[in-house]
Amino acid sequence: MDPITIAIALLFILIVAAIVLPRIKVVSEYKRLVVFRLGKLESVRGPGLVFLLPLIDRGIDVDLREFVIDIPPQTCITKDNAPVDIDLLVYMKIFDPVKAVTAVQNYVSAATGIAITTLRAVIGDMVLDDVLAKREYINSTLRARLDDVTDRWGIKVTSVEIKEIKPPKDVQEAMIKQMAAERNRRAMVAEAEGKRTAAILEADGQREALIRKGEGERQYNILVAEGKAKSLELINETAMKLGSNAILLQYLEALRSIAESPSTKIVIPLELLTTLTKIVGRSREE
Repeated sequence: MDPITIAIALLFILIVAAIVLPRIKVVSEYKRLVVFRLGKLESVRGPGLVFLLPLIDRGIDVDLREFVIDIPPQTCITKDNAPVDIDLLVYMKIFDPVKAVTAVQNYVSAATGIAITTLRAVIGDMVLDDVLAKREYINSTLRARLDDVTDRWGIKVTSVEIKEIKPPKDVQEAMIKQMAAERNRRAMVAEAEGKRTAAILEADGQREALIRKGEGERQYNILVAEGKAKSLELINETAMKLGSNAILLQYLEALRSIAESPSTKIVIPLELLTTLTKIVGRSREE
């Protein structure tokens, strides 16, 4: 084989390789290849090795993974004419590669536009206080409305999250003052609660001390009364044990002491004379 023939063969092989090799595609698991043949939708291929006919087939890659669109801050007017800047994220996922390619020219740009329009419509139906307080409601409402629109593009809106809400400057200053006042109020309430608790504890302590003091005095009075009662019982028992003569002697000793006094008159109670008479009578009998 002459060199010219070999050169022509090599050139032919290179031309074929240059045409065929680019038409061999390796489609990843998370992608699909939408194939058009002479401009007409032919099939959705992948994952794996895919061969496209040269000069006839054209393939468009479609990523099936969930993606996020970062919507830049948008100035929206609330129902009570207050401007607020809202920054949000929209999470989407393609579930139909054919619709994502054939139903919309650029689904990312289209989804961004519809998200901005829907955001302004939702905020326009709410007053400022609700916008600041009902973030979850705004997220769920935006997700539902966006999903209704993007469904015809083969795209599912999985989530909408508001990153930040910036109210007007004067509203921010009022909110800061309100937060400061609320903190002061809580501090005053906490201080008053502490004083009240301390007063209650002090009153409980005083009451407990008075109760214990009263209980101690009661116990002391009971013991004193019991001691006096026992003393009287001992005296009574001792008196019962003494004989009539011993009692008589005590009476006589008492009379002698009275008689030794400087008084010229001695008054003897009638009861004492009666008692002495009885004792003397008993002594004679004994």
